Amino acid sequence: MTLRLRNRTLAVLALMLVPVAASAQLLGRISFPNSGVEAAQADFLEGVLYLHNFEYEDAARAFRRAQDIDSGFALAYWGEAMTHNHPLWNQQDREAARSVLGRLAPSARERQDKAGTDRERAYLSAVELLFGTDDASESLGKLERDELYRHAMRRLAEAYPEDHEATSFYALSILGTAHEGRDFATYMRAAAVAQQVWDVNREHPGAAHYLIHSFDDPVHAPLGLPMARAYSKIAPAAAHAQHMTSHIFVALGMWDEVVAANEVARKVQTERQAELGERLTVCGHYPYWLLYGYLQQGRAKDAGVVLETCEARVEEEPTEGELWHFRAMRARYAIDLEDWSSLERWTDPDGQDLPGAGEELVLFARAYAAWRAGDVGHVRKVRASLNELEAAPWPQEADELLAITRLELDALLDLMSDRPDRSLDLLRKAAAAEHALPYAFGPPQLAKPASELLGEVLASRGQWSEARQAYVSQLERTPQRSTSLSGLLVATRALGDLSASEELARRLDENLRFADPEADSEAVDAGRGE
Repeated sequence: MTLRLRNRTLAVLALMLVPVAASAQLLGRISFPNSGVEAAQADFLEGVLYLHNFEYEDAARAFRRAQDIDSGFALAYWGEAMTHNHPLWNQQDREAARSVLGRLAPSARERQDKAGTDRERAYLSAVELLFGTDDASESLGKLERDELYRHAMRRLAEAYPEDHEATSFYALSILGTAHEGRDFATYMRAAAVAQQVWDVNREHPGAAHYLIHSFDDPVHAPLGLPMARAYSKIAPAAAHAQHMTSHIFVALGMWDEVVAANEVARKVQTERQAELGERLTVCGHYPYWLLYGYLQQGRAKDAGVVLETCEARVEEEPTEGELWHFRAMRARYAIDLEDWSSLERWTDPDGQDLPGAGEELVLFARAYAAWRAGDVGHVRKVRASLNELEAAPWPQEADELLAITRLELDALLDLMSDRPDRSLDLLRKAAAAEHALPYAFGPPQLAKPASELLGEVLASRGQWSEARQAYVSQLERTPQRSTSLSGLLVATRALGDLSASEELARRLDENLRFADPEADSEAVDAGRGE
């Protein structure tokens, strides 16, 4: 035992300035001194890098390799346990984490004895609070444990100010306490902490990553642009890092960059999955963001290829996530390109809209298409189907979105029933309700953003000034969205504001530089001045 402790002490001294192994350089650059044996360091550091990049399965594999080399390496078990906590996605597999820690030693006290230094014991103590594996947190719920963990990481970061990993994970722990969605005060506190690491190490994947998350809304996105420009180069081997840059680009309406980021993310992800012999993700997060970027560019053919690939997957045995993304893509494609026939070209496996994730998005797209065609009977039918969906239990955020969708459909029905004043009142309520929700990064959460729909209805009635304001309001939430830009351009021209019209036409034309030549959506036509 004495020899082992002596070897661990020597390892700490030897590793104070050890850089990441050459094999991990494609994931970023960090330094994480610890008491594990030297032979386990490359795998351990690779695990931490993958952890910062939210590549959790690869991180777990790396940490287990480190454990195989050094079975008493306490931080290797800490790292693997951390792969079961996904704070930005509000996900935590407590039992899996407890199982990992139990492999190190059966109790928190015994695990503390395995740690080689006070600093490592502090890391272990923090993760015990996070997963409720000690007496202080065992009976607490996740929200309370998240708060305890944040305080523990603050103490750790303050005690070891030169430890960039402690500071970085502290920043992430702050973001993990925003349980009700984006809270600007919380996000800015996290940014202030992560910035301390970024200022010293511009190749730190965690610093770049957590700053992007802190800034990925339209108000703060300009602050995150330097990190977005850098992050893809910091961690080229991490698919999530490639995608993550587009959080800033979407918030700024930089569609060329959104498309490029997600094309690379999809490529890196599929190559890694092929290497591991895993099922390829062809119908998930990165393809969905890629499709949305294509739609903003007017690239219907490229977006269609993404949808066709996704449809082939859901014809097998889709997961709930795959089915949600397929339905979201269908709704986005139909509405953003005004291609109503696409709702019949791409359908659920049996030709019907199966109940479950994302059905409300397709239902709204069908109702919106029927409204545009003047088919009030079909709009009523869809509204009745939505009532059936509402009877099922929904998470709070989804329930709020469903309520806004209901207001939109009721407004369309009122408009078709010659009740325009009531229709506009409902749409204004829908727009206010959507804007009251915390900003959620990425494509719009509603199939049709409420202020955009309000603008369309106002424009159809010749109420151009109010329509212009509705579109301006929408663009504050979804910058550079082509459909909203097109509507704003039409309203501005109708008001005779030639100077503003020229600038809007330039912005829309910039969006549509790569649009399909035969594209015939109103957005493309407006962008070309037709």
